[in-house]
Amino acid sequence: MKKIQILGTGCPKCKLLFANAEAAVKSSGIEAQLEKVEKIVDIMKFGVMSTPALVVDGAVKSVGKVLSSEQIRTLLD
Repeated sequence: MKKIQILGTGCPKCKLLFANAEAAVKSSGIEAQLEKVEKIVDIMKFGVMSTPALVVDGAVKSVGKVLSSEQIRTLLD
C-alpha cells in the first residue's frame, strides 16, 4: 500500500491537490493511504519551503504546484 501525503496548511490549492490525489488513487485502482500534513513543523521535516507539496512513500514528488489527477497517477506507478 502506498502512502500519499499532501503537505499544506489548508489553503485552497492544498485542498485541490488532496482532491486530485484522491481522484488519482480511485482511477488507478491502487491501494493507498492519503494523509494531510498541515502543521508547519511537520512540513519542514520534509525540507519543503513551498506548499502544496506531494509526497509518495516518503519521497517529495512535487512542490509549490497543484498537479492534475493524471499527473499524480503517473507518479504512483
